[in-house]
Amino acid sequence: MKPQRSPKKISLNWIPFICLSFFTLGILFSNRLWVPPESNGQLLSQRRREQELQIVSGDCDTKKTPGQDNDVMGEVLKTHEAIQPYRSLDKSVAMLEMQLAASRSSQEMDNGEASKVVSTLTRDGPPRKKVFMVIGINTAFSSRRRRDSVRETWMPQGEKLIKLEREKGIIIRFMIGHSATSNSILDRAIDSEEAQHKDFFRLEHVEGYHELSAKTKIFFSTAVAKWDAEFYVKVDDDVHVNLGMLATTLGRHRSKPRVYIGCMKSGPVLSSKNVKYHEPEYWKFGEEGNKYFRHATGQIYAISKELATYISINQPILHKYANEDVSLGAWFIGLEVEHIDDRNMCCGTPPDCEWKAQAGNVCVASFDWSCSGICKSVEKLKTVHKRCGEGDDAVWNTLL
Repeated sequence: MKPQRSPKKISLNWIPFICLSFFTLGILFSNRLWVPPESNGQLLSQRRREQELQIVSGDCDTKKTPGQDNDVMGEVLKTHEAIQPYRSLDKSVAMLEMQLAASRSSQEMDNGEASKVVSTLTRDGPPRKKVFMVIGINTAFSSRRRRDSVRETWMPQGEKLIKLEREKGIIIRFMIGHSATSNSILDRAIDSEEAQHKDFFRLEHVEGYHELSAKTKIFFSTAVAKWDAEFYVKVDDDVHVNLGMLATTLGRHRSKPRVYIGCMKSGPVLSSKNVKYHEPEYWKFGEEGNKYFRHATGQIYAISKELATYISINQPILHKYANEDVSLGAWFIGLEVEHIDDRNMCCGTPPDCEWKAQAGNVCVASFDWSCSGICKSVEKLKTVHKRCGEGDDAVWNTLL
């Protein structure tokens, strides 16, 4: 049977050396982990070190008796435990700094991506001109008479159109794409009309009634690439617009970053295939009989530059629903967007808009809800302009 060995005792001469070694190692280890973010952090680090010094110094200065030699390692462990909360705090501060830096980098990257997209769209053309608003009048190949009625009423022509752009920063264009057949008679007719009036905005888009959502995306993306505007407006070619009142209305919201302005509605989701505004994806909106989320009616609406840029950047992944106005509203769901419901943008035709004008409340736009535009607009638009128009000088007197 082997004799039982007695536990080895640490000599009292080694205790100061051990304390000093652990203290030195602790300081070196703490310095490597701790990077003071700012003055408050330096103060915290200094206090932490002072407490370490007090704890370790106290241990070293305490007179040890031979019976207390085994407690040296225990005291060192206590010192380590006392220091641990401060190290945890150091790590928390460092983690917060890393998260802040990552957030800033992400924001800078996002801004860079937006600039890169705009730069890519404009690199082959002249620099974008800064303007107040761009108005795109949605039209079709078969709507020549509608366009002429607009030209004869609320849309300036010739030199006045150029002057409006130069002095007021208001761009007005009929927006239209191309036919499915290259250089067809339809395209040549538009080319001839453009040579006469110079008021078209051609889009890389194949025209079709069921492609209005795609056309809307392309309009905003192409307009953002060409003009640096504060607002982008879409209006149908069978709607009457008072340009001065439209500019005044938008001017009230120019300090806001993301605004979506129009007559907000929430119509029913139509699942029946036999109705005009049938929604093939009705099941996405919940139970049968549900309504759409709030969105601006499609006859006329305006969005700020940030939202138009968002559409341009994300165009490939923005989902298109059957109805163009629903699609636009869907693209802004989940974003920090202010929806502005302005009922002056959906006045009725006379006598409704006439009564409002007489009361000093001039309408921005007028149309008939029953026709989703002015009924028989070619014949009726002149009457609406005469009875509900703001006057030809109003837009020139508007302060922007």
